[in-house]
Amino acid sequence: MTLEDTTGNKTAPSGDDYLRRRTLRRGSAGWLLLTGLGVAYVVSGDFSGWNIGLSKGGFGGLAIATVLMGVMYACLVFALAELSAILPTAGGGYGFARRALGTWGGFLTGTAILIEYVLAPAAISIFIGDYVESLGLFGLESGWPVYLACFVIFIGIHLWGVGEALRFSLVVTAIAVAALLIFAVGALTDFHVSGLDDIPVDKGALGSNSWLPFGLLGIWAAFPFGMWFFLGVEGVPLAAEEAKDPVRSMPRALALSMGILALLALVTFFAATGAKGSAAIQEAGNPLVVALQGDGDPTALSRFVNYAGLAGLVASFFSLIYAGSRQLFALSRAGYLPRFLSLTSRRKSPYLGLLIPGAIGFALAAGTGDGARMLNIAVFGATISYALMALSHIVLRRREPDLPRPYRTPGGVLTSSVAFVLALSALVATFLVDKDAAFIALAVYVVALAYFAFYSRHRLVAKAPEEEFAALAAAEAELERD
Repeated sequence: MTLEDTTGNKTAPSGDDYLRRRTLRRGSAGWLLLTGLGVAYVVSGDFSGWNIGLSKGGFGGLAIATVLMGVMYACLVFALAELSAILPTAGGGYGFARRALGTWGGFLTGTAILIEYVLAPAAISIFIGDYVESLGLFGLESGWPVYLACFVIFIGIHLWGVGEALRFSLVVTAIAVAALLIFAVGALTDFHVSGLDDIPVDKGALGSNSWLPFGLLGIWAAFPFGMWFFLGVEGVPLAAEEAKDPVRSMPRALALSMGILALLALVTFFAATGAKGSAAIQEAGNPLVVALQGDGDPTALSRFVNYAGLAGLVASFFSLIYAGSRQLFALSRAGYLPRFLSLTSRRKSPYLGLLIPGAIGFALAAGTGDGARMLNIAVFGATISYALMALSHIVLRRREPDLPRPYRTPGGVLTSSVAFVLALSALVATFLVDKDAAFIALAVYVVALAYFAFYSRHRLVAKAPEEEFAALAAAEAELERD
């Protein structure tokens, strides 16, 4: 027997036993752990990566890009807070898009999120290896043994249980945040305004000056790097099924996470560029350390920040593994991906959803060693998902205006429309930074869409939470028409 979903596609039957074998541990995370998770996703981006935007747009270009991307994330976070209170499931953005845009919209969004959360940990494991080597820890060099240790140790903690995993993440994140604030205090004692606009001006660029050395186009090219201060915070709703009172805790955690990240972006950006100048740190792999010591000998503070950078990388790596496993779990449980991937252990951890992406991430890290390229692919996937999640908020507001909304987005559709436009702008900007990465991501998309079109869309699971929400909405709409 099969059931029909709201799009006319056939869905596979699913009994109570099916969902019992695919259950997460509910009530494991309150607002504090969720806030820590939101910051953990992002905090490594404060230690490195964002500074490359100085080489694309200069101080002024990156500053404007960061403000615009901050606005995008703030608007998106407010929209997601409303959506997560309506649909508190592990599907996160995929679940929102499934309700608003149908099965195709759900799969497109979920695939984009998976691209981000599978590629980003692989890239960060390479950066962890570089940090371990530069710090001389245990005499290790960056390479596959370090990458493997990262995946084995931190996936092992996740398999232990979500509560333990999020508490570990909170502790490591707190260390990284404290280090950023200490760095800012140290760097601001050597702040010089003249260092902000010291990058040579490209006189042939339209609108170029000392603050915009690469002209107006440099602002746009810096978009992906302005995103590094916030990239990943949108993953907090993926913990909805494991949260305590998600209707109340999810909006609170999202707002607090975004506020903390905005503050860290502000102090990190100004302190680093003002201490040694934009030109000195624009290509640095560890810009905060360079800002503190330049070409001189290491200081006690620069060593501390260097070690803290490793803590920040670990926090982001650890939390992104969590996010990827929950997105994979939700897509698999609903039948969009092979169903066996959503099986959970006795400790209610989606073990295959952790192990298989981990194996793929390790293979990519060990096989390519190109962390920058993988992060660019991840950013491409992220921008697609942002546009679709913002669109989902707009569609649900217009199609289901009377839907109970325990939390309402300030500004309503206007807020999510701003996020939608800026997300599309950021998507186009990825082609200005790394065309190859964008086309690789598109190729992965094509393969995934072919799988969905010819196979999985005919085998969706009717009793998966996201499918039940959609079926209920369709039934209510039909009753209103009658």
